[in-house]
Amino acid sequence: MDNDELKKNSNDSIPEEELNTEEVENASADQESEDKNSGSEKEEVEKLTPEEELKQIKDKLARTFAEMENQRRRFEKEKEDAYEYGGYSFAKEALNLLDNLERSKAALENDEKLKDTEALKKILEHLNIINNDMLSIFKKNNIEPVKSINEKLDPNLHQAMMEIEDDTKEPGTIIQEIQKGFMMKDRLLRPSLVGVSKKKAKEVEKEDQKDEKN
Repeated sequence: MDNDELKKNSNDSIPEEELNTEEVENASADQESEDKNSGSEKEEVEKLTPEEELKQIKDKLARTFAEMENQRRRFEKEKEDAYEYGGYSFAKEALNLLDNLERSKAALENDEKLKDTEALKKILEHLNIINNDMLSIFKKNNIEPVKSINEKLDPNLHQAMMEIEDDTKEPGTIIQEIQKGFMMKDRLLRPSLVGVSKKKAKEVEKEDQKDEKN
């Protein structure tokens, strides 16, 4: 008897009832797993009641509207800044023209050959007219010089470049302006470069001696 016939005989020897029982058990196992999967899906769906779903939707809408409002405010602020300070960079660069005018005036006034001549007076007059015109244009565009002389040093507006002994002023008072600072509305274009007063060395020594005695 060959192998095929043996296999056939062995299969034929298994009762039909046993085969049916195995099929039923396998089918029931598959059905149980399907029931479990469908049951878990139902539970997930049934977890949220209509009220809870509505609440979730309301929360999402509220967050979306809040984000939209924040974006709108940012856009409005950027638009405002662009309108108010659109010429900020240009104004900052234009200050170099004023600086060059001041340097030109100082160079001419210190020229020994030109001192006390009519030519110098006329040149300085023209330079002063140009300087005043530029300041007037700046003022129309809300660009004005920072107050410095006789003001207390403000780190937000002034930059101290040196200390000068002066007992007539309180220490930290601005007594010299090296370069003008400018504001554009409430923004600083550049700080004033200044010299501030300090007490003379002798006065400091006297105060130290008084403190030691006390």
